Amino acid sequence: MTNINKLLLIGLLFPLSAWGQDNKSETAGSRDKYSKYIKQLEGGDLNIDYTDFRNSFLDSEQFGRKRTNYYTLKQKVRSEINNSNYQEVIKLTKDLLDLDYTSMSAHSYLHHAYGMIGDTANQKKHQNIELGLIYSIIKSGDGKTCETGWHVTQIEEEYYILNIIGAQLQIQSISNSGKNACDKMIVKTSEGKTETYYFEANKVFEMEKKLFEQ
Repeated sequence: MTNINKLLLIGLLFPLSAWGQDNKSETAGSRDKYSKYIKQLEGGDLNIDYTDFRNSFLDSEQFGRKRTNYYTLKQKVRSEINNSNYQEVIKLTKDLLDLDYTSMSAHSYLHHAYGMIGDTANQKKHQNIELGLIYSIIKSGDGKTCETGWHVTQIEEEYYILNIIGAQLQIQSISNSGKNACDKMIVKTSEGKTETYYFEANKVFEMEKKLFEQ
């Protein structure tokens, strides 16, 4: 069984209702969908459209505030994980979510830390949010061509998916097909095979262009 198929089997382990891919949220058409999605998730309702949630972050005021602080915080979180200081991990990771609630890494850190301290409710909550975000990417295509590439909104998402499937990046380049601009990733799998995956990164390139023009 390939690593991609293993990832798709997530769908057998968790109910689709927890991912809410068919949910027509009341946030649709609102001025700040991102903040309303967060309020919904924090309230325990995980039945949202996670693709729209990821896209809404790009249009939010919060997106411009992420910048360097986010990656500095990630380094601190990893250090506290290595020190098994889980209360500090939780504190710092909540600061990460304040910068980007769509971060799969942050939800992964949280569900791990909550699990270590025995808080099963919060562990399950953040694990399911992480899985909802992952599934919204892998269900968007098969990753085999640029036309069917996995839809991503941030470069970080690409590396997170590669890490999940146990792939080590060898060569990265830009590929175009039709309306899609993609990141083409030549990787080595955990089985030692060379594979090529495509991430449809139209949103990524659009945001990079906007930042360059500022």
